[in-house]
Amino acid sequence: MLRRDHERPKGASVARRLLMEICAGLDLAQPLERVRFHEVGDLASAFPVSDFAAAAMGAAGLAASQLIHALFGDSPPVSVDRRLASAWFGLSIHPIGWSAPPPWDPIAGDYEARDGWIRLHTNAPHHREAALRVLGCASEKAAVIAAVRQWSTNDLESAIVARCGCAATMRSLDEWSTHPQGAAVAQEPIARVERSGPSSSATWDGRRNRPLHGLRVLDCTRVLAGPVATRFLAGLGAEVLRIDPPVWDEPAITPEVTLGKRCARLDIKTREGRKRFVALLGDADLFIHGLRPDALDALDLGAEARERIRPGLIDVALDAYGWTGPWAGRRGFDSLVQMSAGIAEAGMRHFGVERPKPLPVQAMPHILRAERAWMPYVSLEASPPGEVRSRPFDVRHMAASLCRNGHGAGHRGFAKRDVRLDQALREVRMEDAPNPTR
Repeated sequence: MLRRDHERPKGASVARRLLMEICAGLDLAQPLERVRFHEVGDLASAFPVSDFAAAAMGAAGLAASQLIHALFGDSPPVSVDRRLASAWFGLSIHPIGWSAPPPWDPIAGDYEARDGWIRLHTNAPHHREAALRVLGCASEKAAVIAAVRQWSTNDLESAIVARCGCAATMRSLDEWSTHPQGAAVAQEPIARVERSGPSSSATWDGRRNRPLHGLRVLDCTRVLAGPVATRFLAGLGAEVLRIDPPVWDEPAITPEVTLGKRCARLDIKTREGRKRFVALLGDADLFIHGLRPDALDALDLGAEARERIRPGLIDVALDAYGWTGPWAGRRGFDSLVQMSAGIAEAGMRHFGVERPKPLPVQAMPHILRAERAWMPYVSLEASPPGEVRSRPFDVRHMAASLCRNGHGAGHRGFAKRDVRLDQALREVRMEDAPNPTR
């Protein structure tokens, strides 16, 4: 059930309450008095997205502060500008003298079926082909609209997923809470720690202004949760190498998710590609991936194999729909989770519109920056001898966190007296950031 304004919890600010929830879910120590929030206003949403953005930035900053304390003995305070935090949840760069390509494939979007709404995610060519094969129509918007109307939402969702595509029926918050997958994920922690093998032998040349300087991160994530997390690690000084398969291409977000990273393409399904990947893995301190649970196992690169290749590796996996339940390992993206978990339906009712109304930004993936900032600290102090920690993480928990903290008519946008968000975005320049391809 959605909370009314008067039903929202009193006392601490929503941002601070969300910060406490994030820290508790990630087992972060909570000297929350060291985090200060300032500026006012909200992104227009049925949910407290700007509070969520500020809390995520605060948790990431707190993790970085405590890492500095572990390395140097002092803990710098954390100051979060909720206006800029909201801006960074949307875009981190503003094109100057060039235009970004469209972020969505022409077929991607929300469609009305016989009994409700469904979202098709078709940015990847093989996901688009899967949807079109099921629908049996041409790759034209009008043809897809007509074809979808012949289906029920759940039947079409199941058929596309069975073809290795990506789709999500729009469900309400109540429907998701009673759905088998919603019920399964509700029993999972935000992040699960697994311990095995020797302790991490990661060492790096940390500095106060770049505490992760020299940490080697192997990044095998795609859109969007993993790349923004490893971008944050790069900002703290980590040496991040992003590996993409030869056919992967999303030019609209490439500048967004490669800031501060080295980038390469590698086909690990080939003999030579796998050999090169094993060598890279052996040199890494932290490996982060968003591959389905069986994908690396099929290449004889499962968890046990990775431990043999790099003893003490900090191995981090993330997932859209959770690690248990009937949808464990299902392909997913933030926009699909918002449809499944009730956020888009709640927004539609809140604003009185006739189409799904998602959050103004893809908020859930950005919480990962807090967890990833915490992992080097875990390897430095928190891992008992003879153990390595990995943290499987699912985006769906962040949807639940937003829903628990209610909605309200007050989330209507930043006041006119505040600097506009697009002006804030202009403060970020490509030339200010590390060369993403260097």
